[in-house]
Amino acid sequence: MTKTSLFAELEKVTADLHQINPWAGLLRFSVLGSMFLSLVTLAWSTSNELVLWSATILAGLFYAFWLICTHDMAHQRLTGWTWFDTVMPRLMSWPMLWPYGLYAELHRLHHGWNGIDLRDPERVQWTEQEYQQASPLLRWYVRHQWSCDIFLLGGIGLIIKTFVNAVRFQKLVPRLRFQLLLDVTGMLLVHGVLLTFAIAPGKLLHYFLFWLILERVIGVVLQARDHLEHYALWGKFTGHQLTQLYACRNLKTSSLLGWLMGGLNYHAVHHAFPSIPFNQLAEAFQRIQGVLQQQSLPLMQLDEGYLKSTYGLSHHPCLIGGVNPSEATGRNHMISVK
Repeated sequence: MTKTSLFAELEKVTADLHQINPWAGLLRFSVLGSMFLSLVTLAWSTSNELVLWSATILAGLFYAFWLICTHDMAHQRLTGWTWFDTVMPRLMSWPMLWPYGLYAELHRLHHGWNGIDLRDPERVQWTEQEYQQASPLLRWYVRHQWSCDIFLLGGIGLIIKTFVNAVRFQKLVPRLRFQLLLDVTGMLLVHGVLLTFAIAPGKLLHYFLFWLILERVIGVVLQARDHLEHYALWGKFTGHQLTQLYACRNLKTSSLLGWLMGGLNYHAVHHAFPSIPFNQLAEAFQRIQGVLQQQSLPLMQLDEGYLKSTYGLSHHPCLIGGVNPSEATGRNHMISVK
């Protein structure tokens, strides 16, 4: 089968899955947002310190899943309502100092460059050349990258990385300058209002501890997701669509966790067909696997769960090497880090 006919067949089998059900997206957004706000209300209304910090930890978990909704909004695929998918992600991101506008612009580059261009702003894996040219401290970091990123750098690390890439690519994407101004202004306004309410009753310390705990919890979830989606899969294949199918990771998980993660456990499907909404990705996965099997092509990556995959990959760090000429697929060498 030629590249063109394969693309046509994949388009055909997924043609009925692109329709957005706005109520499915609104339900997910509302449930997660309500859980987060309810836990925040509990945390700030109780006089029991144990309840305060326990509720805050749980709030951070639900905030992480709520923030993942902004990924669908960046693609205008959560509800399909342009105003909702444009305004709401900013309002829910700015309290956590997450620069949504910058992320949305950079995410477009990621979809075009994943597996193809090493400038990809969401690439987490180092190349062999980058590792060899790095200082001893940075080499140590690469060998322990997963634990450092997930537990040390956390949410702050993702925020800094996004700002750095925004500056790096501002000439290539001029809209980043406007988004930078909008995000920073929005963050200052939101926290200016929140600080006013925290200072008046003398809760300033609690305010900073509250956000610190949220940042730690959210950072664990988002950093783990960020690494799992592409780590050890970099490689360019025949055509952009096949590159996305093979340079992204799918994960076996429960339907509940898949819903909480916005279907992104089927990340390869999302990259190949970003217009398919989150609640249709599981079905699309099965159909695409069927086409690949019929055409005697390698099946998409399907690994065991978030925890098991995180543990396995973090204990086997590797680098992106050169293309292996013996592999028809074109996948790059993955070189173990010693």
